[in-house]
Amino acid sequence: MGTREKQVLRGEKHGGRGRLSLAGQAFVLQLVVLGLVIGIGAVLAVLDARHDSDVTTSREVTDVALAVADAPSTIEALRTPDPTALLQPVTERTRMATGMDFIVVMARDRTRYTHTTPALIGQPFSGNIDRALAGETFTETYTGTLGPSIRAVTPVYDDGRIVALVSAGVTRARIGAQVGTQLPLILGVAAAGLVVAAAGSFLLSRRIRRQTHGLAPDELRTLYEQHDAVLHSIHEGLVVFGPNADGAEVVNDEARRLLDLPDGPVARADLPISMQRMSWGVVRDEMHVTTDRILLVNQDVVTWERRPIGTVITIRDHTELRTVMGELDSVRGFAESLRAQAHESANRLHTVITMVELGRYREAVEFATAELQLSQALIDRLLASVGDPALAALLLGKVNQAAERGIELTITEDTALDSTAPLSAQETVTLVGNLIDNAIDAAAEGDAGWVEVTVRQQDASAAADPALAPEPALAIEMAAAFDSVRPANDSALYMRVADSGPGMSAEAFARAAERGYSTKADHQGLGLALVHRLVDRHSGVIDTERDPESAVTVTIPRKDAR
Repeated sequence: MGTREKQVLRGEKHGGRGRLSLAGQAFVLQLVVLGLVIGIGAVLAVLDARHDSDVTTSREVTDVALAVADAPSTIEALRTPDPTALLQPVTERTRMATGMDFIVVMARDRTRYTHTTPALIGQPFSGNIDRALAGETFTETYTGTLGPSIRAVTPVYDDGRIVALVSAGVTRARIGAQVGTQLPLILGVAAAGLVVAAAGSFLLSRRIRRQTHGLAPDELRTLYEQHDAVLHSIHEGLVVFGPNADGAEVVNDEARRLLDLPDGPVARADLPISMQRMSWGVVRDEMHVTTDRILLVNQDVVTWERRPIGTVITIRDHTELRTVMGELDSVRGFAESLRAQAHESANRLHTVITMVELGRYREAVEFATAELQLSQALIDRLLASVGDPALAALLLGKVNQAAERGIELTITEDTALDSTAPLSAQETVTLVGNLIDNAIDAAAEGDAGWVEVTVRQQDASAAADPALAPEPALAIEMAAAFDSVRPANDSALYMRVADSGPGMSAEAFARAAERGYSTKADHQGLGLALVHRLVDRHSGVIDTERDPESAVTVTIPRKDAR
């Protein structure tokens, strides 16, 4: 992570200290929303309590008015000349017992027989009575002498006739006082809800702060835009795994191209086998060979506050570089061989000159021509039997390179090849050169090491007839290998490199196709992995044996042998 990104995460970006982080903004927004919701809820609760109180009061005043109207004492009092004397004490006791603010018994003409305020007795009743005179019991909210009130009015019947009316009511002031007694509970519940909601919001904001590292929204947007731009612009493959996840969290376009990954989610199982087996720790400059490419892989464990948060794998394509380096190694080998030959030639020349100076002319001629005849014989044989000059030059160079290391490298007499098709010259150098290099390294581990190389065109008739080959067992082996890849025209390119080394087990040989596997202790070998990749590309067969001698055979079918 770069310095700029770290500064952004620590709040050190220019102007960043004055901005509220995403977690802070979320916390403030949640508090405002929760406060509004709880406040509106409290208001609705008060209104609901008031409505319930109105409904309850309407029912109560109706019940009281009906009870007074139906009471026998009321009808008896109305038959007397002075109903007030009998009704006033009874209605007042009833009013105080039921919590009413007034109970009024009136004549049909509105004249009050009773009232809470005695001075108003005999005065006309203020309110609507028409519906009651029609025989209906009803409730209404009306502003009378005691102020706004909820009242019920009902008729009083005597022998089926309406002889009077009864009204009972409760003032709004009393109803408001009853609702007020519920306000502390409502406000207490609202306050408790706000405290709980604020605590939950605070905990949530802390979680968001940890997950966003305290960044403000514009900083998160900037980081995302930069992150997305970098992922699509870098020329290295990038794969990011979470700390405990099998699926990749980030895969850029270059990684999909280099690893031939499908679109959509990528799991570790989608990676090449060698990368699946790679350790989860830090990896530096590991070579991995796929079917088409040679990849340089690095892996780092990313930590935040000493806690691992993921694994980052970077991938670079080294196919062309390794190809050029392979060709450079071949050229370097040729140059070293020429240098050694020049040095040896100088020694022989000094010897010949000295022998001439001593007058030993005949011995000088024999000495000068002996080595030349041997080298020329090998050159003539290779040029006559191998039609590809690059392969002939490679074999000659490897003979001299092996000789420098004390290894006897022999090109078998049955080596005969008109063309290396379907392999190109570069592919031939890669295939044969790596096989011979591995054989020389293996033979150098023991005394009197030797390497034997055979390169030839393999036909079905020759492979099936052991008499046509100098070694029957070898011919039978070649025929069996050829049968497994025999094309329609019964022709293939056959190579066999044997050595005096211990050979490789089947398991080790199978692992050689993977990333950088090598039995060498001083470096990570890619030779056999490159050989496997090349053979697979041409639908060939590669095999190894340890008895009676260590050898590697390669058979590649030819598409056109004519």
